[in-house]
Amino acid sequence: MSIEIARIKKSFGRTQVLNDISLDIPSGQMVALLGPSGSGKTTLLRIIAGLEHQSSGHIRFHGTDVSRLHARERKVGFVFQHYALFRHMTVFDNIAFGLTVLPRRDRPTAAAIKTKVTQLLEMVQLAHLADRFPAQLSGGQKQRVALARALAVEPQILLLDEPFGALDAQVRKELRRWLRQLHEELKFTSVFVTHDQEEATEVADRVVVMSQGNIEQADAPDRVWREPATRFVLEFMGEVNRLTGTVRGGQFHVGAHRWPLGYTPAYQGPVDLFLRPWEVDISRRTSLDSPLPVQVIEASPKGHYTQLVVQPLGWYHDPLTVVMAGDDVPQRGERLFVGLQNARLYHGDQRIEPHEALALAESA
Repeated sequence: MSIEIARIKKSFGRTQVLNDISLDIPSGQMVALLGPSGSGKTTLLRIIAGLEHQSSGHIRFHGTDVSRLHARERKVGFVFQHYALFRHMTVFDNIAFGLTVLPRRDRPTAAAIKTKVTQLLEMVQLAHLADRFPAQLSGGQKQRVALARALAVEPQILLLDEPFGALDAQVRKELRRWLRQLHEELKFTSVFVTHDQEEATEVADRVVVMSQGNIEQADAPDRVWREPATRFVLEFMGEVNRLTGTVRGGQFHVGAHRWPLGYTPAYQGPVDLFLRPWEVDISRRTSLDSPLPVQVIEASPKGHYTQLVVQPLGWYHDPLTVVMAGDDVPQRGERLFVGLQNARLYHGDQRIEPHEALALAESA
C-alpha cells in the first residue's frame, strides 16, 4: 500500500507545525521520520494515521484520498511508544482486541480469532506468555505484544511512534533487528518516528530528516550519511568537527595556519568548515596535506579503530575528534599533525563548492 503525502500543512493556533510537506512512500517500504523535538515528525505520523487532521493538503493510500476518513476507516496499524496495552487483559486478549471489536459483518469467528492470535504469538515469539498480564512483562515483551496487536487486523500500513524509545539500549538493538526481519517477511508499508540517528539508518529503507516542520532530506540511509543535502542534516547526523576560518585563494586559513582545499572557490571570506572524525587526515609529520599541529588529549580504543580527541596547538580553541585505524595508536600527550580528506565548507546555510561558488560570490 503506497502513501502519497501532498502539500500537507498543519498549524496549532498561530504556530505553524508542518510547512507544505510532500512525500511519496512506495508499497512495502520502511521509512523513518527522523528529527529533533519540535521538528513535526510525530504530527506528520498522526496525520497519516488520521489521529490529527491537516490544515490543508491531502493524504492518499494507493491513490485513494483518505484525508477526510476517520482513523478507524483508514485501516492502519498504530504502535504507541508506551505500548498502550490494556492492563486488565492477558497478552492473548490484548492481541485479540482489535479483532473482537470489528463490526459484526467483518468480525471473524471465535475459532478464527484464536487461530490468528496463536499465529501472531508464535511470530513475535511470545506463545509461552499468552496468559500473562502486561505488568508481568518486560519492556521488550510489551512492545512485541503491542506490535502483534497492531498486526492482528492485517493492516497494509503500519505506523510506529518512537517504538523503541522507552527501552534500554540492548533491548532496543535486539528489537530493531527483529522488526527489520519481520518487515522483510511480511512486506508491509511502514513509517516510524525516531530521534535516534543510528536507529533510523539501521532499520529504514529510507530516512526522512525533518527540522522545524520541513523535510531537509529524504534519501537512502547511506546517502544521508555520505551526502547530506543541507547544513542541518550534516550537523544532525552524528558527530562532526566544525572549524571557523576564512577562505583566501585555494586555502582555508585558521589562525596563522593554512589548509589547502584542492580547489579555489569563487567565494572568498569567512566560512565554517565541517569534517566527520573519519574524514580527518592525521600524521606524525607535518606536510602540505597535514600542516596543523595538535596534541592528543584522549585515546579510546574501539576494537578495530581508535577514537582520538586532539587539541589544536595555537591555531584553534576547540578540541577535534579523529578516528584512526591501525595498531600504532598515538599516546596521550603526543604531538601530531592533521589535514582534511573530505571537508565541507558553508557560508551560513549555503555550501561552498567549485560549481556553486560563483553564484554565491556574485550575490555576496
